Amino acid sequence: MSHEPNHAFDPRRSNLLIRAATARDLEWVHALLEGDGLPANDLDAVRPGFLLACAGTKIAGAGALERYGEAALLRSLVVAAAWRGRGLGHRLARSLERQARAAGVRTLVLLTETAQEFFARLDYQLIAREQAPAAVRSSSEFRSLCPASAICMAKSLR
Repeated sequence: MSHEPNHAFDPRRSNLLIRAATARDLEWVHALLEGDGLPANDLDAVRPGFLLACAGTKIAGAGALERYGEAALLRSLVVAAAWRGRGLGHRLARSLERQARAAGVRTLVLLTETAQEFFARLDYQLIAREQAPAAVRSSSEFRSLCPASAICMAKSLR
């Protein structure tokens, strides 16, 4: 699958498909995350459930949930630079939230260094890292992959 931008893309039109990533997509997901400075070292071990934003054969973005009981870590939400500003991140985040609700997740938690305003617009609230559920705090993202300077945010899905 190609990840080259399709400049005629409009996320409000029906040509956008949000779908589950397959094993064949993961190499590209790794490259996209690493290119945006997001952690990808643990993906093979943790195997979070990725969703992809696609327009035809073009992959424009990705995001994942890492489940911990009734809580989940929303991680690795990224949109390729050429596709930003078109609502893709919002659509991916909302799709991940719907997936989490359907799976019985009650709280989503995330760490960010650059997207606090984006997630605030989606009703995520700042919390102290210590307020995140213990199981989420035990994740590699909390323990070692994200720096202590990363902002912690959460959203109740109740």
